[in-house]
Formats: sequence, structure tokens, C-alpha cells
Amino acid sequence: MVYNVKLDIFEGPLDLLLHLIKKNEVDIYDIPIARITEQYIEYIDIMKEMNLDVAGEFLVMAATLVHIKSKMLLPVDEEAVPEEDDGVDPREELIKRLLEYQRYKEAAKELAEKPVLGRDVFLRGPHVSIEELEEGAGFMEVSVFDLMGALKDILAKAPKAKAAIALTAERFKIADKINYVMELVNREKSIAFTSLFENDATRGEIVVTFLAILELAKLLMIRIHQTEDGIIRVYSPPPAEEAAPAE
Repeated sequence: MVYNVKLDIFEGPLDLLLHLIKKNEVDIYDIPIARITEQYIEYIDIMKEMNLDVAGEFLVMAATLVHIKSKMLLPVDEEAVPEEDDGVDPREELIKRLLEYQRYKEAAKELAEKPVLGRDVFLRGPHVSIEELEEGAGFMEVSVFDLMGALKDILAKAPKAKAAIALTAERFKIADKINYVMELVNREKSIAFTSLFENDATRGEIVVTFLAILELAKLLMIRIHQTEDGIIRVYSPPPAEEAAPAE
């Protein structure tokens, strides 16, 4: 029986595009559509390899990117009768959507950062800042797409499977991998993301371990951060204590 997994923590296709634009350090007004399309499809392939239920919006965006790419590759016929959309950059509509989405995303982030402690959120246990986890280290946000990029590199080094991977409940259990990850994380102060995957692990085992990491992150049982040098590390959460009574 194939082990199908459905998680609700994935951002949408526009998030993935913004991630790729940032990762490639390109101008959002001049997107190298061929390169971005190729990388976008690679992420779709990773989702399918994980047996994730890929949302239709991701596939629609993939088709849109391929369509834009094909329009940009078509030679210009100077003798043809000009049409209304001639001279318009095929990327223009996509750029507008990305800029609008980026504005909403930044506004949502700004609202989320406004103080809520003491209003409807109460501090539980001692607060441990991320800077205290490793003295002198600088940390950056890490998204699920950053993790998938790291996963892609790990899968590239894994032994090539001779047949299609079937994630079976009998062979690979996410519950077992959750225990395995938590044991490693609790043993050390922090552990590199890549160290959570055994060197001789098969592609199927790597995928299940990755899904276990995502589930732990979703349940706030681990914290994942990326240092300024690009290394992704996994931390155990601070010990929870009894909540102090509110005044």
C-alpha cells in the first residue's frame, strides 16, 4: 500500500517564485524565465517524489511559466501584422502578481510582529533568544523551500533507485523517524540538517525522514534556523514550564 502524505504547511506558487528570485539574486523586473522555470519544475518533481498531494495552483503556475518561456523563445516576424499585445513583455502580468503578493506578504509580516504578549498571548516558560543558542552566530529565516533545496542536494548524493520508489507503511514509518530525529536533536545543543540523514540512506528513507522533520516543525517540537553562512541547523525547543498567572 503506497504511503501518501498530505501536509498543509507548504506556501503557494508565488512564494516559491519569490524564493527562487531571491535565491538566484535576480531582478524581479527582469526575471530569467528559462532558469526560473527549470528550477520551479525541479521543486515540483521533489514534491511528487515525496508523494505529496501537489496543489493544482502549483501545476497551473508551472504551465504559465512554460507558456511565457515559449512566447519569449518565438522569433519576431517583422512582416507580420502587429497585434494588440505585440511589444508587451510576456512576463509583465506575472511580475505584477508577484509585486502585489510581495506587498501583501510584507504587510502581513509587519502586522504579525506587532506586540500581542499580555493581550491574548501569555509567556510560558523562560524565553530563550535564538542568539543564545550559539553565541556569535547570525541567523536568517528558513522557509520550507530552503529545506527542499537542501533536500534536493541530499537526494542527488543518494544511491540511484532501479525502480520507482514506493513508500510503504511497513518499510518506512514517519513515527519511527520522528523518534529518530528527536533523539538526535535532544542529544546535542543543535545539529546540522544534513546530519539527520544517514550516509547510506535510500531515497525513500531520505524522503520519509524529511517528512518527519516537517511534521516536527509544524508541531513546534523543533526549531529550524539558517546561519549566515547558509548552514541549516535544527534545535530542540526551550523547556516548557507552568505558565505564570496573568495579572
